[in-house]
Amino acid sequence: MPPNLATTWLGLPLRNPLVVGAAAPLSGDVDQLVALEQAGAAAIVLHSLFEEQIEREQLNQHQLGTAGSDSHAEALSYVADSAMRHDGADPYLRLIEQGRAQLRVPLVASLNGFHAGSWVQVARRLEAAGAEALELNIYAIPTDPQRSSASIEDELVEIVAEVRAAVALPLAVKLGPFYTNLTALASRLAEAGADGLTLFNRFYQPDLDIDALAIRSNLLLSTPHDLRLPLRWIALLHGRLPLDLAASGGVHRGTDVVRLLMAGAGATQVVGALLRHGPRRLAGLVEELSFWLADHGYASVQELIGCLDQRNCPDPAAYERAQYVESLHSYTHGEAITAAGPW
Repeated sequence: MPPNLATTWLGLPLRNPLVVGAAAPLSGDVDQLVALEQAGAAAIVLHSLFEEQIEREQLNQHQLGTAGSDSHAEALSYVADSAMRHDGADPYLRLIEQGRAQLRVPLVASLNGFHAGSWVQVARRLEAAGAEALELNIYAIPTDPQRSSASIEDELVEIVAEVRAAVALPLAVKLGPFYTNLTALASRLAEAGADGLTLFNRFYQPDLDIDALAIRSNLLLSTPHDLRLPLRWIALLHGRLPLDLAASGGVHRGTDVVRLLMAGAGATQVVGALLRHGPRRLAGLVEELSFWLADHGYASVQELIGCLDQRNCPDPAAYERAQYVESLHSYTHGEAITAAGPW
């Protein structure tokens, strides 16, 4: 009998732990969503709807709606017809509606922003359109030298509280790793209404074109080496807070999924491997995971989750403190060659 791959994430039943992460090239239309489901996706997070998009569209609607309002006295409450004809979040909402009509796996909406404001109210429309959960993607690089870490985290918590007040959907928060005390922040997010965390958001770093003297975008897909950071923090957080944990970044092999499940992830998001190899890579990951479980005598995914988190690890301090001396002394030339690998 094959191993049972079923798990749950944000209260949603999943047929396996493999969730397609938010990426525009993977979720642009319903045909792509169907292809991902057929390849083995247990859930799909749609590409993000950005704060800037929403607020720009709200401003355009306001300007259209008030055009000519001072033309004559009776026009003060007039709303122009043109104000009712705007794209707004409509294409995104239609994608959710169409996806829900054709998919059997959960469809998760994604909102991307970092300032409290009216844009979070779009979450209500995402819920009404049929999204089964919402991932709040926090992506920003603070550059104001006068702004404290506490104020940055306060605003993040405020955003989560606003979204929670707007919807009853399960809510995951996708974070970057650069916070002073991630454990304390995670606790505050849980109190504000988050149901889960997705660890971690990858910040796409720019590069410099030294010939053109210009900044250029430099999109680097994840590799298995990116697995270490989410693995460490998932292992530290699992079982300590009432939050479902999902990993993002570095999942390219079935054994990568195994490691993250052992650390405490309930689901693992996949993007880079799919952008490299297409949806068919999902089927390979599912097969590799199933084979590993069977080969090692596990009857289900549930037996793995959290079995090597910090509480269960024979050396829990290895998660808390990077053991530089031991690592460097044990480093060999052969390991250097292996570490280079195919990447």
